[in-house]
Amino acid sequence: MQVGNNKVVSLHYRLQIDNAEGELVEETFGSEPLVFMYGAGQMIPDFEKNLEGKAAGDDFAFGIESQNAYGEYNPEAIVKLPLETFNMNGKTATEWMEKGMTIPMADANGNRLTGVVQDITEDGVVMDFNHPMAGQNLYFTGKIESVRE
Repeated sequence: MQVGNNKVVSLHYRLQIDNAEGELVEETFGSEPLVFMYGAGQMIPDFEKNLEGKAAGDDFAFGIESQNAYGEYNPEAIVKLPLETFNMNGKTATEWMEKGMTIPMADANGNRLTGVVQDITEDGVVMDFNHPMAGQNLYFTGKIESVRE
């Protein structure tokens, strides 16, 4: 059976920055494989496109340019929010927050966002809402473990 729409794909992969010699970001070899439904919108579209037609036992290696992965780094996605935005259980942001923390949030329309604390000042918190992999070219290598209905 080949990878295609509405098939459940199980695979192991290694993700590196730029190419096969790039910095290792993550890998599933030695642990549980990645399992997903092809065509259901769970994965980066170019990731799926590069797997289409492969079968159990097939190896793969391909790159995805940043604009087709998690997008380019957007300086406008760095915003300063008022300290009051982060009051929790009577504690102010400066009491419980620290640089580098990842915080799940929502915008005015209820869309979920994840931000990383860049700085905490007397009047606000500087948050970066770029995806952590924004601006990075990705390189995947791996092996298809199984494909099923």
